[in-house]
Amino acid sequence: MKKNKIFSYVIAITLIAFASVTVFMSSSVIFDWFGIREKEGDYVPFIVWTNFIAGFLYLISAYGLLKAQKWTFWVLTGATLLLIIALIVLALYINYGGVFELKNVGAMGFRIAITFTFTVIVYNILKKY
Repeated sequence: MKKNKIFSYVIAITLIAFASVTVFMSSSVIFDWFGIREKEGDYVPFIVWTNFIAGFLYLISAYGLLKAQKWTFWVLTGATLLLIIALIVLALYINYGGVFELKNVGAMGFRIAITFTFTVIVYNILKKY
């Protein structure tokens, strides 16, 4: 049981770190902090907002994991679905000639993979409680 608790803390800290970077970077683009918006090139606003929301969902999930709450799994599942829907909408946006950076597509794929991995890990942690 003690190993599981330590592993939960490690995953929660990792979620907090990922969330912090996500919220900082997306809010920097949204609010144009430190001139980051200009450096991002042709960013897609709804993708930035989706990532911003996902960042807060990661923070909520980290809290839920630290408190060993079963709803944590559902928050992460919701974040995964939100990101998948955003990727589908991004594909449609691109198909209709929307301006974008290729790194947006790769970053979304990476974010979905990471979020899904967190979801599976959290499910396995919480089923033991």
